[in-house]
Amino acid sequence: MVKSRLRTKLQAGDFVRVVGINRVTEPWFAEVAGQLGFDVVWFDMEHRPHGYEVIDRLSLACRATGIDLMVRICKNGYTSPMRALELGANGIMIPHCCSADEARRWVDWTRFPPQGKRGFDGAGADADYSLTDALEYLHTQNSKIFLAVQIEDQEAVHSVDEIAAVDGVDVLFVGPADLSISFGIPFQRQHPDMQRAFDKVANAAEKNGKWWGTVTETPEQAQIELDRGARMVTCADDHFLLVQGLQHASQQFKNIGIRKPSQAEWAKSQHADLSRG
Repeated sequence: MVKSRLRTKLQAGDFVRVVGINRVTEPWFAEVAGQLGFDVVWFDMEHRPHGYEVIDRLSLACRATGIDLMVRICKNGYTSPMRALELGANGIMIPHCCSADEARRWVDWTRFPPQGKRGFDGAGADADYSLTDALEYLHTQNSKIFLAVQIEDQEAVHSVDEIAAVDGVDVLFVGPADLSISFGIPFQRQHPDMQRAFDKVANAAEKNGKWWGTVTETPEQAQIELDRGARMVTCADDHFLLVQGLQHASQQFKNIGIRKPSQAEWAKSQHADLSRG
C-alpha cells in the first residue's frame, strides 16, 4: 500500500485539502479529485447509506492517483475500522469521540501490536492482496495510516487535552455544526464559545504534537483556520456541489418560456430562412 499523502505532507510542515465524495461514488470521480491535486477523499458512512463495497472501488481509484481515502465509520465496534482499512482506506475518522478512554479503544482497533490490538489478515488491499511481505506489512502498517477523532461535543472539548495525549491519535478534527448544537448555539461558528473551543483544540494539538483540522466552506474560512494552526481543511463536497449546481441552473433558466415573437423578430427569422434557401 502506498504511504499516506496526508502523513507525508503534514510531517513536512504542509497542510492538506480534503474533498467529500459521498454521492458520486463511481471511481472516476475520486480519480478526478486526485488528478486535480486534492489530498484526501472523505467518505462518510455515518450519515450515508453505503456499504463496505463502496470503499473497495473508491480506494482503488484513490491509489491510482496517490490521494488518501479517509472513511468516517459507523461506530459499530471492532470490525468497523478494521474492514475499512483492509479495503484500502488510509485514514479512519471517528465521529463524536468524547473521552481519552474512547480514543484509546479506537487506537486498539486500528493499530497492530504493540501499539494496538488489531487482528492480522494480510490479504486485503492494504497489504497488496498478500503480495507485500507479511512481516514488513506488520511492522510498517501502523505508520502508513492515520486516525482522526472528531471533537464535536462539549464533553470532547472539556477532555481534549487528554484525548490529544493518546498515543495513536493523529488528528483532532472539529465538527463545527454538531459542536455548536452541543453548546446550544446552532451554526454560530463565530460565537465566542465556539472560538474558545477552536483555540482549545488548537492548543491541545500543539502541546501534544498532533495535527488538527476542521470543516471550512470558503477559502477565506480555510485561511483563518490555517492561520490558527489547522493543517487539514475541507474544500468541497459532492452533495453540495450537485445541489448548488442545480440551484444555479434553475436560477439561470427560470425566466425562459414560450412566447410569441414580435413582428420584427418574426420578419428577421423569415429573412434568415430565405437567405439560407
